[in-house]
Amino acid sequence: MADRIDVAVLVGSLRPKGYSSLLANALIGLAPDHLAPHVVGFGDLPLYIEDLEKDVPPPWAAFRDTMRAAQAVLFVTPEYNRSIPGGLKNAVDVGSRPYGQSIFSGKPAAVVSQSPGAMGGFGAHHDLRRSLVFLDMPALQQPEMYLARSNELFDEKGAVKTDDTRKFLSGFMTSFGAWIDRFVTR
Repeated sequence: MADRIDVAVLVGSLRPKGYSSLLANALIGLAPDHLAPHVVGFGDLPLYIEDLEKDVPPPWAAFRDTMRAAQAVLFVTPEYNRSIPGGLKNAVDVGSRPYGQSIFSGKPAAVVSQSPGAMGGFGAHHDLRRSLVFLDMPALQQPEMYLARSNELFDEKGAVKTDDTRKFLSGFMTSFGAWIDRFVTR
């Protein structure tokens, strides 16, 4: 479909086979047909230091260009020390600067957090949401997605184990698609 909506998926964990990556891939596979979600990597971004804006590092420029083209953003993150991973925070910083030139502004977003623990990444989820307010990103409010015991959700091949989980993830993506439709015209 030529008029599919470009959805950048930012995965907080840099582990290719980590639970956030498995979850992101499952969500991508369950997205409504009018969405074109794809993972945008950021593991190669130099740390954000304002002085580097004088001669922008090529990875920053490439990331900003890719994210600028995206029409919506899905964040899928684990929780590190009750907050978001450093790599994801750096990607948010690189994309939001220089001040007044944020590539995130106005793009509809959703946050999915996960953890092998019982709280499902609650701290990371809400820390990221605080940043989205500043970034002027309207974030999907309901349904919320905090996935506890993420280490039990996938089989040895990385597929979602149960139909109930698949249905839950699919419902979330349907809601996210409807949320995006409120902000993006095709």
